[in-house]
Amino acid sequence: MYYCSNYVTAVLLCVVTMFCWGSWGNTQKLAGKTWRFELFYWDYVLGLVLFAVLAGFTAGSLGGGPWSFVENIKSSSPSQWVWPFLGGIVFNASNILLSAAIAVAGMSVAFPVGVGLALVGGTVANWFVDGKGNPWLIWTGLAIIVVSIVCNALAFKAKQDASGGASDSSTVKKGLVLAICAGLLMSWFSPLVNRVVDMGFANAAPEAGKMTPYTAFFVFTLGVFASNFVFNTIMMKKPVSGEPVNISAWFKGNPLVHFVGILGGCIWATGTLLSFVTAGTAGAAIAYALGQGATLVSALWGILVWREFKGAPKSAGILNFSMIVLFLAGIALLIVAGQ
Repeated sequence: MYYCSNYVTAVLLCVVTMFCWGSWGNTQKLAGKTWRFELFYWDYVLGLVLFAVLAGFTAGSLGGGPWSFVENIKSSSPSQWVWPFLGGIVFNASNILLSAAIAVAGMSVAFPVGVGLALVGGTVANWFVDGKGNPWLIWTGLAIIVVSIVCNALAFKAKQDASGGASDSSTVKKGLVLAICAGLLMSWFSPLVNRVVDMGFANAAPEAGKMTPYTAFFVFTLGVFASNFVFNTIMMKKPVSGEPVNISAWFKGNPLVHFVGILGGCIWATGTLLSFVTAGTAGAAIAYALGQGATLVSALWGILVWREFKGAPKSAGILNFSMIVLFLAGIALLIVAGQ
C-alpha cells in the first residue's frame, strides 16, 4: 500500500487535493451546457466508485500483506464500516446541494461559501480526531479564511446590486442558502471517515478493526452510491430550478457527456483519497484544511475562465482580490501549524 511518510511531500499532495477539489466543478459547467446537473451527478457518482476500486487494486495493494486492499477488507470490523459509509451519505447530501448551488449561483460563489464553511467546520472536527497541529495557528488561519469568504459573498452582492438584479434576488438567496447548507453538512464527512482510518502506517499490520485509507474510501463511495438513489431522485422530482426530470433522460445522453461526468467524479476522488493518505503524516486537520483550499481554486476558475463576475463594479474586483490574499494567508498559517 502506498502511503506518505514525509511532511513536505504530504503538503505537496495536499496541494494536489486542493486543485482536484477546486476543479471538478468545471466538468459540471461543461456538461451543464446541454445536460441537467441532476443527470450529470449520476455519472459523477459512478466515477467515484470506479476510481475507488481502481485505486484499491493498484496503489492500495502495493506490497501485499495485511495492509493490502482485499486483505484489509477481510480483516476490518464490520461494525467499523458504518462510519465511512455514513460519511459517504453525509457527503452526498452536501455535494448535491453544492451542485445545485453551482447551477444557481455559479462556481465563484457556491464554492467559496459552501466549501469555505466546510473547511472551517471540518478542520475543527478533524483536529479533535487526532489533535495534530498548533491549535492557535490553526484557529487564526481559519479566522482569516472566514473573512475571505465574507469578502467573496460581498463581491457577489455588489455584482447583483450593480446589475439591478432585483428580479433575481430570490435566485441569489436560493444559491447562497444551498451553499451554506452544503457547507454545514460537508464539515462532517472527513471526520467520520478518519474515525476508522489507521494513521500508524509504519506498523506491521493495521490496528484491529481499523481500515487503510483505500478501504475506508471504498466504503465511503458505497455510501455515496447507495444514498444517491434517494437524494438525487428527490432532486430530480423536486429540482431547485427548471422542470422535473425523469431518469430515462440519463439513458439518452451521448457517451461524451457521460464521460465528462465520470471524469468529474475521478478528479474529486483523486483529491479525496490523497487527503486520507496524507492525514497520518500531515495531521487530519491540516490535510483536510489544505485540500479545502479548493475554495480559492474554484473561485479563480469562476472569475477568470467562466467570467462569472463580468460586468461587476470595481468594488467587486477589490473584494475578490482581498479574498484571494486573505485565503492565501490563512492557508500559509495552516501549513506552518502542521510542522
